[in-house]
Amino acid sequence: MKFSDQVVWITGASSGVGEALARACAREGARLVLSSRRPEELERVRRTCDRPAEHLVVPLDLTRHETFPAAVGEVLARRGRIDVLVNNGGVSQRALAADATLEVERALMEVDYFGPVALTKAVLPAMRARHAGRIVVVSSVMGYVGTPGRSTYAAAKHALHGYFDSLRAEVWREGIGVTLVCPGYVKTAVSDNAVGPRGEKHGQTDGTHLTGISAEKCAAAILRAVASGREEIYVGREAYAIYVKRFLPWLYSRVVRRMKFSVSQQ
Repeated sequence: MKFSDQVVWITGASSGVGEALARACAREGARLVLSSRRPEELERVRRTCDRPAEHLVVPLDLTRHETFPAAVGEVLARRGRIDVLVNNGGVSQRALAADATLEVERALMEVDYFGPVALTKAVLPAMRARHAGRIVVVSSVMGYVGTPGRSTYAAAKHALHGYFDSLRAEVWREGIGVTLVCPGYVKTAVSDNAVGPRGEKHGQTDGTHLTGISAEKCAAAILRAVASGREEIYVGREAYAIYVKRFLPWLYSRVVRRMKFSVSQQ
């Protein structure tokens, strides 16, 4: 099995891509550490994974960075090491830039950017001591492009790329790898849980996500990328937008102006 006896820590593991990735990793022999803000859902996921007794539930709020050292200490005390950290937790946005309050924008950045950065910084010393490990960051196609109603979400994903590309260049000599994952639309509750201009829940699943790839297909792509040591992958048909933006920016701009988009109207 590809991940036999490896300790894989997954944030955002209580639903969606994180849940699917947990099951996929468990099937490949990994010992899981499952984190999110919802301990009951984490327990449900743990029970549905292969060999549930081998997996840990460590509740974690990505905005409470001061709790991360204790969480890392608990994992190391109970499992001895962390082979793979998957920064998957986050929240999306449905708000026009002119309408979103600065407070909500700061809150989004805390979850989507500072949370993964802070947890990675807490985990890195243990990986550096062993000269081994892999940091996985579930970003988005939005890490390369911007669309209406997603300004702060896109900003956070762009920031993740800059930070973790730099980190990769700093730690590769120490045996630590970094994998960036850029999915397009995935059939999860991400749009339902997205926040509006004043932090209100979007509360509906957008059509783009209803027709997206399954969370299981996305998880399988992530698993292959980690197993093969890939530095970056694009997942889903929306990846074409990255190439259009890169090579034909004028065309991308023309297309995105015509996009139908969903934002909270409250």
